[in-house]
Amino acid sequence: MIPSYWILFGVIAIVSWLVSARLRAKYEKYSKVPLPAGLTGKEVAEKMLHDNGIFDVQVVTTPGMLSDHYNPANKTVNLSEGVFYSNSVMAAAVAAHECGHAVQHAYAYGPLKLRSSLVPAVSFASKWVMWVILAGIFMVQSFPALLWFGIGLFALTTIFSFVTLPVEINASKRALVWLSNAGLTNVYTQDKAEDALRSAAYTYVVAALASLGTLLYYIMIAMGGGGRRD
Repeated sequence: MIPSYWILFGVIAIVSWLVSARLRAKYEKYSKVPLPAGLTGKEVAEKMLHDNGIFDVQVVTTPGMLSDHYNPANKTVNLSEGVFYSNSVMAAAVAAHECGHAVQHAYAYGPLKLRSSLVPAVSFASKWVMWVILAGIFMVQSFPALLWFGIGLFALTTIFSFVTLPVEINASKRALVWLSNAGLTNVYTQDKAEDALRSAAYTYVVAALASLGTLLYYIMIAMGGGGRRD
C-alpha cells in the first residue's frame, strides 16, 4: 500500500496547483475589468500611501508576473509591469494590498514585526535545512541529533509560513476597506477586488499546510515511523 504521507503529499500538490491555476485565471479575468476611477496601479499605490500619511515609500516596477511585493528594508512598493501600468481592478487590488504592508510597517503591526524578526533565522534555515535533513536521514541511526537539528531548522520555516498568514490577510483587509472608502471601486467592482485577493490568500494557506505536512513527515522519520506502511 502507498504510505499515508505520500497520499497527503499528492493531495497537497494537487490542491496547490489548483489554487495557483485559479489565481492566474482570476488575474487574467480581472485584469480586463477597468477600474471605475481609471487610476493605474502606480497611482492607486501612491494615493493609498499618501492617504495613510506615508510619504517616504517609493512605488517602483519589478519584472515578472505576480512578483509584486513590499520591501521594508528600502521602503519600496514593487509592482510588476502588468500592475504598475494597468488601470484594471486586478491592478488596483494588488497595488493596494502591497501598500497594506507599507501601512502595517508604518504603524508597527505586530504580526509583521514578528515576521520581520524571523527573517534572518529563516534565511539561514532555508539555505541549509535540506542539506542537514538529508545528512540526518542517512545518519539517523548513528547520529540522530543531526536530523532533529534539521527538523528544528525546518520548523522555523513552517512557523514563518503560519506567521505570514495574518500579515497577508490583514493587508488585504486594509486594501479592500481603503479601495471602497476612497471611492476607487463601486458595487460592481468591489466584490471582484475581494475575490482576487481571496484567491491570492489561498496560496499562502496551502503553502503553510504543505510546510506543516512535510514537518510532520520528518518528525515521523526521526521517531522511526517514516518507513511504515499502512
